[in-house]
Amino acid sequence: MKLLVTGGAGFIGSALIRLLIKEHDVTVVNVDKLTYAGNLESLSEVTTASRYHFEQIDICDGEKIASILQRYKPDAIMHLAAESHVDRSIEGPSEFIQTNIVGTYVLLQQTLNYWQQLEKMTKERFRFHHISTDEVFGSLGETGYFSETTPYQPSSPYSASKASSDHLVNAWYHTYGLPVVMSNCSNNYGPYQFPEKLIPLITLKAMRGEPLPVYGDGSNVRDWLYVDDHARALFNVLTHGRPGQSYNIGGHNEKTNLEVVQGICELLDEQLPDSSHKPHYSLVTFVEDRPGHDLRYAIDASKIADELNWQPQEDFNSGLRKTVQWYLNNSDWWQHILDGSYRGERLGLETKP
Repeated sequence: MKLLVTGGAGFIGSALIRLLIKEHDVTVVNVDKLTYAGNLESLSEVTTASRYHFEQIDICDGEKIASILQRYKPDAIMHLAAESHVDRSIEGPSEFIQTNIVGTYVLLQQTLNYWQQLEKMTKERFRFHHISTDEVFGSLGETGYFSETTPYQPSSPYSASKASSDHLVNAWYHTYGLPVVMSNCSNNYGPYQFPEKLIPLITLKAMRGEPLPVYGDGSNVRDWLYVDDHARALFNVLTHGRPGQSYNIGGHNEKTNLEVVQGICELLDEQLPDSSHKPHYSLVTFVEDRPGHDLRYAIDASKIADELNWQPQEDFNSGLRKTVQWYLNNSDWWQHILDGSYRGERLGLETKP
């Protein structure tokens, strides 16, 4: 199988490519624009593999996408390229509209042109897998779960842009017959995550004795999914999912933000016994909440479990331990980021586009 993966230098995309190259007999073409969150160092384990290829391309560039499709002739596309940080979408929604909506449209249109020219058997096997988020569903109360039939109610520019891209993908299936599968995942965490996200941000700040910013009172709930579990689920959806179907992928790990921060601090207290910053939880500082901050997300992942026999292998405790240990052991990776485009500053306070 030959796969074209968009956004393969990002957090989830790089985890997926590492899985594909190391555990499956798959040729991978990584198409990535290399924005601030794209990092080829996250793929250092596989870049010398003969089955790995990289092309630095913006998915909004239709001519280059068409050229890559004709050159590599992939059997499937896994579309992960996206602007993904809610706080950044509050400060600057334009990039999210351009990449997540316009970029998805361009990719769909070029893929449709390519797919329509394929021979019958190849055409039947082809898949376009669109990877999305549970944030398109909006906010839950204290009970209930998001299912594949939950109505969309996005709250942020980011989630609205991803909801738009989901609708485009569905439209290209119903209107043109493009064989698509979709998945919506809960909050990912794990190694190689850009340190603007909660878990790496708190880990790195706590290690250095800096204040640990917690939005509001820390009661917002997320369902946490270890990134390697997600990567395995994505390949399962691609290879066994039914065209036109959507699959929710969750980790069965609901935690408040404050519980997550506390767990990180306890692990650092254990792993850094000589730290002058112990107890690390004393560094917690409650800050102004994010505008439009959704209260709770939780995934009903019974469909992917029943139909595709997928379950997460990591629970939150084991996954968090692996993650914190990775950041402790890989300072070269995150130091390059902190020295450059991102220094852990607060984003998302500006509420006007």
